[in-house]
Amino acid sequence: MTINWELVATVLGIAATLVGGAWSLISVMVKQFETRLDDRFATQEKARQEARQVYQERFDRLEAQTQQRERDHLKLLADLPVLYVRREDQIRFETGINGKLDALNAKLDLFNERANTKG
Repeated sequence: MTINWELVATVLGIAATLVGGAWSLISVMVKQFETRLDDRFATQEKARQEARQVYQERFDRLEAQTQQRERDHLKLLADLPVLYVRREDQIRFETGINGKLDALNAKLDLFNERANTKG
């Protein structure tokens, strides 16, 4: 049995070519997969940064609105004693005015009685 070295060399060459081709194909596929993953992660990072910017702008707007509302609230609290009369204070005020009007009415009645009795 003689070994045909030419056949062995051909078979080994074909096997080496197939293994090399498969290796090259696999390495190209892995590189493409990594490239696509890198692109995908870059896109996600860009979207994340844009979303972060949008949320930061919204937060800044809400913070400004909150500060404005706090200023308005403090202004209202400062102006409230000037603009608002408590019920008890109003009753006391009206009672005083009514008492003075009643006293004035009593004096006018007394004056009218004296004027009628003299005349």
